[in-house]
Amino acid sequence: MRQITNPPNPYSQYSAEYVGEPPPTKLEVFEETATRKVITKAFASDWEGGWRYTVNCYRGCIHGCTYCFARQYHEYLGYGAGTDFETKIVVKPNAPQLLRQELKKCRDKMPHLDFSFATDPYLPLEASYELTRKCLEVCVDFQVPVAVITKAPLVTRDIDLLKNLKKVSVFFSMPFLTKEKSNPFEPYTPVPEARFRAMKMLSDEGIMTGIGIAPVIPGYNEPDIPGLLERAKGCGATRAFMSMLHLDTDSIEAYFVQKMHERLSPTRVSKIVNTMKRERGGTLRHATYKERMTGRTEQWEVTQKMFDFHVRRLGFRQHEKPAEPEAISALVQPSLF
Repeated sequence: MRQITNPPNPYSQYSAEYVGEPPPTKLEVFEETATRKVITKAFASDWEGGWRYTVNCYRGCIHGCTYCFARQYHEYLGYGAGTDFETKIVVKPNAPQLLRQELKKCRDKMPHLDFSFATDPYLPLEASYELTRKCLEVCVDFQVPVAVITKAPLVTRDIDLLKNLKKVSVFFSMPFLTKEKSNPFEPYTPVPEARFRAMKMLSDEGIMTGIGIAPVIPGYNEPDIPGLLERAKGCGATRAFMSMLHLDTDSIEAYFVQKMHERLSPTRVSKIVNTMKRERGGTLRHATYKERMTGRTEQWEVTQKMFDFHVRRLGFRQHEKPAEPEAISALVQPSLF
């Protein structure tokens, strides 16, 4: 049973403090009908072409990944970045209708749509709401290029729609090779083996698949990189990327460190924290957006070279950066960042 644990929300004047044992959490689902736009233009890394156009039918995620950068967006809603993010799920039931309306205006200038960013598009609620599926139906109608990033085998349910898109890719986020290794950081995600099976199923259907080794937690999961790439290649993946752990806010840092102390030995926690601080110049936070996904020491350079070596050895192709169209900013929701 999870207990309520939320770092102080920087946007709230007051925060709750429990005397004694905090109460247990419960899953709460809120339907948001006031949404008027569903496509968001967000700045991203060079790997992603500088900009992403994202669709999120949900906010919050029950996977409980302690490192998730999207936790901060729950604070904008007045919730906490801790267990609130994992148990207070916001659903946008009108997302498919909004997507259709927006694509009618900007389809000719839309380079791609990414299903990810503020949550996993295939969290368990999707099995009943089917909002991601309905949005994919809209994408099929407009034949807009689609990329999906997920940790969930549920994506295989939509193979029929994915096969009807002219350009589509599905990346599985897998930073750890075993469930035992992942438990301290992503305790409620599908096991890696289930994600690899889903990757193979999609690849066998002719859908482009890839693996995202993200985050790489310095001092913890670097040894998993070769094995993850080999397993992904064996399952038909043709793309791969990795990025270093980035803790975007004080709230996320506090929750991440707290959960490490609860789930790992003091020695292991000290190793991760000290290694991370060397990569970040003495803190756990990156100084600039450019430094967000990379480190600054020779140890990180070795990790990067190891990744690059195995990517070349296994024949993974380089990611293709999408072109940035003109005159599209006014047609989509402003950036959340």
